[in-house]
Amino acid sequence: MKKYILAFLIGTFVMGLFIAATPVSVAAQKQYVRKVVDRNGRVRWVRVRKPSYYRRHRNRINMALGTGGGALIGGLLGGKKGALIGGGVGLGSSALYTYKLNKKRRVYRKVRRY
Repeated sequence: MKKYILAFLIGTFVMGLFIAATPVSVAAQKQYVRKVVDRNGRVRWVRVRKPSYYRRHRNRINMALGTGGGALIGGLLGGKKGALIGGGVGLGSSALYTYKLNKKRRVYRKVRRY
């Protein structure tokens, strides 16, 4: 009987700590702002939505998918050694795609002050 009472007390203590550790408000999260320059040169900061998960971690996701795909194909064709070679080839090809062939497109706007 003592075991059950002790387990119940420890469980309620842990749940109480879990509830106390949750954040109180969402306002504490970081805001995403973008710098906007008006035609007359004034600078404003405008709140924008948080970028998507893919947009924030684009390079990592592309590299992981390329490595995993290469390892899967190499493993199917050549076993363990083929998986290692395929992972290396997939990593190299995904790095080539991510950093050279499909670079991020940044938009540069010319600000004219009349």
